[in-house]
Amino acid sequence: MIHFRQVTLRRGTRALFEDASFSLFRGDRAGIVGANGAGKSSLFALVTGELHADAGDVQRPASQVLASVAQEVPPDSRAAVEFVMDGDAPMRAAEREVAAAESSGDGARIGTAHAHFDVAGGWTARSRAATLMAGLGFTPEDQTRPVDAFSGGWRVRLALAQALMCPSDILLLDEPTNHLDLDAVLWLESWLLAYTGTLLVIAHDREFLDRVANRILSLEHGRVTAYSGNYSGFEDQRAAQLAQQQSLYERQQRQVKHLESYIARFKAQATKARQAQSRVKMLERMQRIAPAHVDSEFSFSFRTPTKLPRPLLTIEKADAGYGERIVVGGATMSLAPGDRVGLLGRNGAGKSTLTRILAGAQELLAGRRRTAQDTVIGYFAQHTLEMLDGSQNPLWHIKRRGGTALAQDTDEAQRTYLGTFGFQGDRVFEAVEPFSGGEKARLALALLVSHRPNLLLLDEPTNHLDLEMRHALAMALQDFEGAMVVVSHDRHLLRLVTDTLWLVDSGRAVPFDGDLDDYATWLSSREQARSHNGGTSEANGGGRELAPDSSSGSETAEQRQARKRAEAERRQALTPLRQAVTKAEQGLDKAAAAVAKLETSLTDETLYLPARKADLTRLLAEQTAAKQQLARLEEAWLEASEQLENAQNAE
Repeated sequence: MIHFRQVTLRRGTRALFEDASFSLFRGDRAGIVGANGAGKSSLFALVTGELHADAGDVQRPASQVLASVAQEVPPDSRAAVEFVMDGDAPMRAAEREVAAAESSGDGARIGTAHAHFDVAGGWTARSRAATLMAGLGFTPEDQTRPVDAFSGGWRVRLALAQALMCPSDILLLDEPTNHLDLDAVLWLESWLLAYTGTLLVIAHDREFLDRVANRILSLEHGRVTAYSGNYSGFEDQRAAQLAQQQSLYERQQRQVKHLESYIARFKAQATKARQAQSRVKMLERMQRIAPAHVDSEFSFSFRTPTKLPRPLLTIEKADAGYGERIVVGGATMSLAPGDRVGLLGRNGAGKSTLTRILAGAQELLAGRRRTAQDTVIGYFAQHTLEMLDGSQNPLWHIKRRGGTALAQDTDEAQRTYLGTFGFQGDRVFEAVEPFSGGEKARLALALLVSHRPNLLLLDEPTNHLDLEMRHALAMALQDFEGAMVVVSHDRHLLRLVTDTLWLVDSGRAVPFDGDLDDYATWLSSREQARSHNGGTSEANGGGRELAPDSSSGSETAEQRQARKRAEAERRQALTPLRQAVTKAEQGLDKAAAAVAKLETSLTDETLYLPARKADLTRLLAEQTAAKQQLARLEEAWLEASEQLENAQNAE
């Protein structure tokens, strides 16, 4: 369990959050959400012990094993699979024990060491590491490649695999999907759903949070608020709270009317395809959750393109690749205004290559590419961020690299425009170099939008963007009148803004007959077929591996029976203590939920009117009583946990 009790954390004179109180238990999968700079990573540092609270305290049992993804992967010439195996520290320790025992020549010591190695899962360690690597997109050949041979993004995947390899009780993941393709994201979701420990994950992928999280910790306005359920449940609850605030009512109504108008226009064409029907359902759902974002600082739109020629761009029998290697072959595609295409396929299959040849950023090996005279392409790729001038500020970029009309406009108009992308006040004069990845991505999008493109080619546009900016981008793309091709592992974005899906696989790009759920089914079927034909086995469920039966040819039947009897007696002796801890955890969870519910009730501004003084007094009294009950249950849990740990250590 992890327990925050009235925790305050400051950065200089500014409080990131104050009086944070919540508890997380085994099996909880908490999504951490909040704007950039709200303190999400600092909350992680409090859990790991790297930071200490300015007030209050953070508690977690010292015996619990914590795993997190390394921020940097140091130079390493060893095979990648060996690097991943390092995540299982107990197995590595047992491995060293075996080596030392065999060097000593002591038979008894060698036998004991091998038994420890067996219990630590040493015999299955390499296959477990290989399974993790396969799930994250590595090929069998990659296992033996040195770590140094991988690019930065693939090293991040190796670090993630190493963290998943750890037999942990607590797992901390900071933006784990940023460097993954959709296939790897789907696999990671399955792995995390089977993880038996306590998960804390910072993520800006709402569908990932919907599928993985069963609790949400929201960092906003200097507070940490715990919500039960996934991200959609959090939005519903937050929307209800915001709807009570009169100051936001008018903005909320404008947002709802905008969505209603869009749905009305789109429904006229919605009978033509299952993908279109799915999109209408998502838009209808957005009408319900929209109030949760009405106070966002981001709100922009694509201005109507000057011209919309038809077709905007075509490629015919296009081959593209590197040297003699063809990555995408025979691709034929025509893009006209209103076309909305999402590209699917595993990492390395050629999605980015196809996007580059559409953008004209890569020469064709064969075939033809033609654009209309008035086609204006807005191309966003990861290298786009690297093209920003770090020594200059956002206003300079708009003046020098923005669209002609905006670049020649007044300073006031340019600053107003930048403000819709979150660059307000003196931020427009600050150098770009120290900006976060999200801030640089926002500036790159601002430059792209300013050119009034009629064809958008977006390769992972949401990487580094927080949830609010992703929502603003989705809303803007819905109203875009040109054509677009989108590569993204953000399924929520793909569902909202694309009508047609194309699959890039085995060197070909072809229309995909289905939606994203069908794609997930197709992936699963393909993996099952590979497994049936001798591929890698399914990933383990996470958490601690069960120790295999340690019986061997050297253990007699009597010894095996005695060992199993002793193990049963130990389990029986610990059962009441475990039950006491479980009961205390359940009581704590209910008490924490009661406190959270009362705190939500106290956000109602009408409570503070003179006419409702009695209601306010009653709720405050109930809040005090609930917090006292929570404190008593916390003490009971700490005592029960300590007794269980002492009993386990005594073994």
